[in-house]
Amino acid sequence: MWKFTPELEMLRDTVRKIANEVIAPRAAEIDLTEEFPWDIKELLERQGIFSVAFPESLGGCEMRHTAVCLAVEEIARVCVSSSLILQVQALGASPILIAGTEEQKQKYCPPLAAGEKLCAFALTEPGAGSDAAAMGTVAELRGDTYVINGVKHFISNATVADLFCIFAMTDRSQGTRGISAFIVEKDFPGFQIGRVEKKMGIRGSPTAEVVLIDCQVPQENLLGKEGDGFKIAMKTLDGSRAVIAAQAVGLAQAGLDFAVNYSKERKQFGGPISQLQGIQFMLADMAAQVEAARALTYHAAALADEGAPDLSYIAAAAKLIASDTAMRVTTDAIQVAGGYGYMTEFPAERYMRDAKITQIYEGTNQIQRLVIARQLLR
Repeated sequence: MWKFTPELEMLRDTVRKIANEVIAPRAAEIDLTEEFPWDIKELLERQGIFSVAFPESLGGCEMRHTAVCLAVEEIARVCVSSSLILQVQALGASPILIAGTEEQKQKYCPPLAAGEKLCAFALTEPGAGSDAAAMGTVAELRGDTYVINGVKHFISNATVADLFCIFAMTDRSQGTRGISAFIVEKDFPGFQIGRVEKKMGIRGSPTAEVVLIDCQVPQENLLGKEGDGFKIAMKTLDGSRAVIAAQAVGLAQAGLDFAVNYSKERKQFGGPISQLQGIQFMLADMAAQVEAARALTYHAAALADEGAPDLSYIAAAAKLIASDTAMRVTTDAIQVAGGYGYMTEFPAERYMRDAKITQIYEGTNQIQRLVIARQLLR
């Protein structure tokens, strides 16, 4: 068992209680209605859970990556859509925490830490996913205002966020070194929400386009310097990949728990199927994979808290292993339950649908392999 500080254990226990008593009973309904769970967002706000992603000087509680991972894992174990409320808040705020001026941090972070406002991270585009250099969104400085034009795609929580960290080209001739980052409020002229996506999983977390048509952004909302955007995005993703790994671990644990409990109750061949060696071997493999993924995930989270220089490598490995584990374990959970696992009456099929996205967002697992290989071959 991974050892945490008493403060982190208290946080985990608090979030677990909230997850079991309040979020779990809502999970199937959230998936079915595909509606953002404002009641759960408000509960997390009242409990001060958003503050774990922020330093004390900005209204947080100085717990950071490991705390976010713990909270996200516990919520994802019962409802991945609800876990994304906290995960996306941490992701969207990270560029400000990484590269913001003191004035930017003091203006934007306290209401995010309190949960009074929500934020989002907008990097992906219709023609630029893994290949950020293909970004089509452009920003041009006119006087003291940047004018941004472009479309961002697959933006989590876009319809509910109050502000966005948006990436745009300021000098295309420089490739990724020509990307800059901006803090964009939803009320800025020229900002609008486009198509809202229908999804296989995480249905209670709205995913939509962000459309920028001559969007006017004050010059002081530039994060860092022009050309710093790609570096800011990659540093953000290094930290966030550990959180996605934790989300995947929560899902995998949910699949394992379901399979174990179902195998004890389902009777075939004169007794519970848990007595069958074929089922026992499946459960043992699932459990071992979950434990390995969890250990790597919290190793990555600890390195993120330390600001370790080799975080990219470990965070990519954690995200790769944990998300593949989530997909494998939730699929096996359905197999243990047979036909019943395939039915919406049971949560296993939802777990599998939700698990798939963990292999895709925050960089596909093919990108994680590239990150790992490049570190190895340096």
